[in-house]
Amino acid sequence: MPARGIQHVDLCVRDVGRSLAFYLGILGPLGLEEDLRVPSYRGTEEVVYLRFGEQNLGLRAADGGEHSYYDVGIEHLAFEVERREEVDAAFERCRQIGARIHYPPEEDRDVDDYYAFFVFDPDGFRIEVFCAKAAESAESRWTPRQA
Repeated sequence: MPARGIQHVDLCVRDVGRSLAFYLGILGPLGLEEDLRVPSYRGTEEVVYLRFGEQNLGLRAADGGEHSYYDVGIEHLAFEVERREEVDAAFERCRQIGARIHYPPEEDRDVDDYYAFFVFDPDGFRIEVFCAKAAESAESRWTPRQA
């Protein structure tokens, strides 16, 4: 039986309210919404789950520390949208709130029909918003450009 996919990823953040405002502000107009709040297995914090399509992103209060880009941990999270205009609109919302942009919207130099931008969330997690061609049958949608 084939796997169904990754259902959720939880991030430990310094300020859940600040992270909620960031993610809902950037991706809310594209369908990201609060799904549910549940106590953690530790019973010391609440986990807020945000739904995007059929997947969830969990936000929970960290015990301390700081995320550092390219140290051990998540390198980036990618959120797929349907159209370039949605990528551009999300990018503009990032600019309006003064988010730290890593790369503005652009065509990927290695993969055909892949348009994306990268931004850092309030805790330094790198976030990608992209649109890409639909997969054609069993063909991979991540086919590198031909030289």
